[in-house]
Order: sequence, then C-alpha cells, then structure tokens
Amino acid sequence: MTAQESRAATAAHPSRAALDRAPPGAGQEPALRAMLEARSVALVGASPRPGTLGQRMVAEVARSPASPAMYLVNPRYREIGGVPCHPSLAALPSPVDLVLLGVPDAALAAQVELAARRGDRSAVIFGGAYGPVPSGDPGPGEPRSTGSLRDRIATTARAAGMALCGAGCMGFVNVGYGLRAIGYQEPDQLPAGPVALVTQSGSVFSAMLRTRRAFGYTVAVSSGQELVTTAAQYARHALDLPQTRVLALVLEAMRDTDALRQVLEAAAVRQIPVVLLTAGRSAAGRALVTAHSGALAGADGAWEALADAYGVHRVADLAELADTLELFTIGRRAPGGPRGGIATVHDSGLERAHTADLAADLGVPFARVGETTLRRLAEVLDPGLEPGNPLDMWGASAKAQWQLTESLAALAEDPAVAAVALAVDLVTEYDGDRSYQDALADAARRTGKPLAVLANIPSAVDPAVAGELRAAGIPVLESARTGLLALGHLLAHGTWSARPGPPPVNIARQDRWLRALRSGPLDAADGFRLLGDYGIRAARARRAGSAAAVLAAAAEIGYPVVLKTAEPAVAHKSDAGGVVLGIRDAAGLEAAYADLAARLGPRVLVCETAGPGTELSAGIISGADLGPLVVVGAGGVLVEHLADRAVALPPVDAAGAGRMLSGLRVARLLAGFRGQPPADLGAVTAAITGVSAIAAELGSALAALDVNPLICGPDGAVAVDVLVEPAAG
Repeated sequence: MTAQESRAATAAHPSRAALDRAPPGAGQEPALRAMLEARSVALVGASPRPGTLGQRMVAEVARSPASPAMYLVNPRYREIGGVPCHPSLAALPSPVDLVLLGVPDAALAAQVELAARRGDRSAVIFGGAYGPVPSGDPGPGEPRSTGSLRDRIATTARAAGMALCGAGCMGFVNVGYGLRAIGYQEPDQLPAGPVALVTQSGSVFSAMLRTRRAFGYTVAVSSGQELVTTAAQYARHALDLPQTRVLALVLEAMRDTDALRQVLEAAAVRQIPVVLLTAGRSAAGRALVTAHSGALAGADGAWEALADAYGVHRVADLAELADTLELFTIGRRAPGGPRGGIATVHDSGLERAHTADLAADLGVPFARVGETTLRRLAEVLDPGLEPGNPLDMWGASAKAQWQLTESLAALAEDPAVAAVALAVDLVTEYDGDRSYQDALADAARRTGKPLAVLANIPSAVDPAVAGELRAAGIPVLESARTGLLALGHLLAHGTWSARPGPPPVNIARQDRWLRALRSGPLDAADGFRLLGDYGIRAARARRAGSAAAVLAAAAEIGYPVVLKTAEPAVAHKSDAGGVVLGIRDAAGLEAAYADLAARLGPRVLVCETAGPGTELSAGIISGADLGPLVVVGAGGVLVEHLADRAVALPPVDAAGAGRMLSGLRVARLLAGFRGQPPADLGAVTAAITGVSAIAAELGSALAALDVNPLICGPDGAVAVDVLVEPAAG
C-alpha cells in the first residue's frame, strides 16, 4: 500500500480510532444489511478479459436489478466497457457498502486493510486466503495480528466493524432486493421465492440456484470459511425478511453456536421450517470436513442434539433437501401443523408395495383410514380392487381419471390423513393423455390438505408436466425415498414445543461433586454414589483389595455377586476380561478374585447382581461449544457394535427422555419382546432425567460420564457400571 493510498483512506474515515476500540463483531448487524442490500459496490480486480473472475464479477453486478453504483478498481485499466476504472480503492470518492475482492491471496490483506481504513462497510473474499501473512509492520491505526493470513484479515475486519463473506466462497445473491454479488455466472433470471439459503459449500450454492425446482430464494449465500460473518448471522437477517418462509442450511462446520441456537429457536417459535444438511457424520467425513473447512467440524451427535432441541428437519443428502424444500415451499400446510399419517394412490400394485416397504423402513406412517372412507373408495374402484391405504386404483377403466380424482378426494377428506400423494412415475404420455394432471388439479380444488406427486425415477419425470403441476401449487417429489422423507418432515413440522426450563440447582450436591471431580478421577464406587445422589438407582457395590475383604463384601451384599476390576488404568473392564458374572458362592468368588488380582491388580469391586432386563447406556459427552450433551443408546456390548443412540441438549425432562427412547431400535425390547415383561419406562425416563441433571450441574467439570449397562426391567432401571472422566485442568 502506498503512502498516498494510506493518506486517502485515513481522510475518508476519520473515526478509525473509535472502531479500533470496538469489541470484535461490533456493528455487524448494520454492516451485514449494508452488504446484502448494497447501494454501492467496488469491484477490486475488475477485468475485461473473458472468462476471468474479474470479468464475471463486473458482468454479474451489472445485471443486478437493484442497479447499485459500480466502482471498478484495477490499476491496469483506465476503463472497462466504457465504465471508468480506478487505480485503487483509495481513489474512490467515498466509502462503499460492499467491496468484491477478486485478487490473489497475496494482495488480500492489504486490500482488506485499505477498505477498513476507508470505512467500507463489507467485503466478499472469493479466494481461499491460504497464502502467507504479509511481512512488514501494519500501517497507521492498523490492528496488529499474528498467525495466518486468515487471522490477519479477520482481525482487521472485526476491528473495523465490517461484515465479511468468505474466504473461499462464491458470494451471494439477494434476489428479493436485486443484488448479484458473485464472481460466477448464474441464470439471468434468478429464481425468486420464500427460501433463504445459507451454505458453506460453493458447489451446493451453485447447484441449488440451478435446480429448476419449484422454489426460489429471498437470499442465497455462499458463506465459505466465515472468517467474520457466520451462517447464523446470515440466517438471522433472512428471518427478519417478511418474505422468508423456509430456511435452508447446508453446513460442514459448527460456528457461532450461541447465535445459531437463537436463530433456530426464533424460527421454531414462528413455525418457519428449518431444513438442515450437514457433513461429517462418519469418521472419514469428519476428517475431510475439518481439512476442508479450516474449523473443527461439529460431531454428528451435536448436530442431532441441536436439531432435536429446535425442531429442525435434518436431511441426509441434496436430493432430500430439494424434495423437502419444494414440499414446504409450494405445498399446503394443514392449519396448526399436520397430524396423522400420509395416504398414497398408485397405478401399480408392485410400486404400491415398494412404497409401503420404503415408508416402513423410513418410519413414515400411513394413516389408518376410517370405514366411511373405505366405503367411498369401494364405490369408486373397479371390481376386484381393494379399498385401503396405500391404494392401488388401476383397473384399466374408461373412468380412470374420475376414479383417480375421487380416490384422492376421499382420502384427503379422511380425518386421519394429513397429506395425500399420487405415487406415479409421471412419465411422458406419448398419446397426450392428461388424466394425472387433470385429476390432481380437480382433487386440489376439493381439499386444503397437502397434495403432491411422489415419483420414482427423477430422469423419467416429464419436465413439462412437472412444471405445469408445480405452477398449480402441486409439488412433484422426484424420488420415492426422498419424497417419503420429505412427507415425513411435513408431518413432523409444527409439533415442536418449547424446551423445558433449567431445573433448580441443588447447590450443596453440586459443590460436593465439583470438589470430588476436581480432586481427580472417580472410581466406580464413587461413581455409583454420584448416580445415587441424582436419583439413579445403582447396584450395591463395595471396594475390596484382598481375598478376605472380597468375601466380607459378598457376605454383606448377598450372593450371587459380580466381581469387577477397580484398577484405575482399566477403563473398559469387559474388554480386559475384568468382569466376572454370576458368582454364587465363596469358593467361586475366591477363585475369581485370585485370577483378576493376578492379571489386572488387587483392587476390585464386589457388586450386587441386577435382575434381567434390556441393557441401555446413558451418559454425557462434551459437545464443544454446545456444552454437555446427554446420550442414550443400546447398552452392554451392543454400544459399540450397534449404532443406535439418541443425543439431546440438557435439560431433558420426562417427555424429552421418552422421545429419545422412542427413536431407538432397541426401544421395542423395552416394551416386552417374545413373552418378556415390559420394562418400567417411568424408571428408565427417571434415570435419563437424572443423567441430564448431572449434565446441568456438573457438565463443565466432566469430560464424559458413561452408565453402561443400565439394566431396564419390570422392577426398575439399575446402573451396574459407571465411568466418570473429569474435565482436563
């Protein structure tokens, strides 16, 4: 940066000293609005050369319906396409709302610092900002920064109160306002609609703008590395737009979690659907996300807990995202939120069975329709076709369109039906037959309930027919699997209830166990006492360090007993062969103790034998910025071999514990299986709420707590092993 540039920037922004004193992030909200609704844009690196980032930036901003004032910046050119080109930002007459930085990494720090001194409100950094930190001392009034180039850029922008999109992004479009702040060519007519999209992936940003689906955007942001401005801040701005009715988030790293939680809660209160796609569910995926994003990727359990807490609709892939957005965007919503199940009408017996299988696998319920509906269907169908749900109505009748219309209408009028889908392939009809679209249009006029098409093969869908139906407000879901999942999201929407308030803290209990945790690891006996203090029933246990002490403990507890190693170095007792079950007499106990002492050490725990029941695990893990998380899943040896668990943010009340249990595959064992008596679910949920209370009172002092197994039987829930890991430091 030249001395002339520095003097010009300082003169343009005499209040720099005040900004230096501002806390990080100060002024972000007005700066973000200035960015997304910019009236003046400087394009640094503007170029006339076709195919370059600089040329595309100019072309895209010039196509903005809002017609912002454009200032081209590049010392190599005096004009581009008849528009004057300035040698530097310092040559501009006044600060601008938005600076687009289409420059190499080596020039980024200097350009951001110049923009900050000038008082420019915001910037977009398309490049990755991976380069080295520029050498030399910072300029006058410039904040000092150590570390990476990204750190220096972020420090500069935060101190100046600038909003910053990127680095490593594709920019943004504000469709409602009419601004195209992108460096890559997108359609002339961007799709307008009620969806606000924030994605950390540039590829997803471009793909979603080009889906040709029946939804459009208020704003769409490629947020990239989020060096300053985060996904949560964009989402908060979008929620304030009256046109936003659906929020779509595609995230690979969890940042600014407090703000994100506030946004999700605000959306839930207003019943605005939030559809979330995350990456990093597998260990390999987490490693790739961390490497790509430059930030610690949120473990999938944290995303799961966040979604559960605020009624967020998590999707597994982009196809499910597109189907779900289309259904929420142009599909109708039953007053007060959908209740009940779905109904489907088919023109194929095999496809009907296939859909039923898929729905069962995915947990999407079919409505149990009433006798009145069944009688109406029987009057409509050809002989030999059975009324029901799902319904096969194909009989090659000349009245097929009428039969289809009446079938859809009859199912829609059933009180148990929340949404209806015509499950057909929607292929091109070469004979010009319009039965499907006309029947759907007729049925749509007769019901206010959600009505959609459920196709099977996206590439087989006739685009013209799909476009006609979408224009009429009938979503076309392009895959049976993703379409059913989208319908499941529709059924679930509106069922969110406010999170329970924090329970009262037992100060004496909290202080007692905080002191214990700070003094070092708890052994199993202390862990059992901890559980008991929080109302979680635990098997009686006694420490012992000799054969005589072991026999005395067993005499007190009563046979049969369980013998476990209590050596601190053995965290997972079963894996080390450190647990002996069903010891029925003193001779067996002496032999078992001699073996454990010889192999693992003399310290053991003599425990009461719990009765039969289903084994669960319940515990607490650290959720990084989210704080402690409550985890419930299959227990015993299944905990590592069966990926069956639910994660929630504390506090978890009885209703929340019930929801966690209901989502587990092992839950059906709790209800009684093959003649076994059902577990005492009240005791099981009480144990889970007890674990939640531990998380609320002691979470900051815990690295992890693991109750495994928790034996759940008809006589209650009993913890038979516990591992407590204090937080480091």
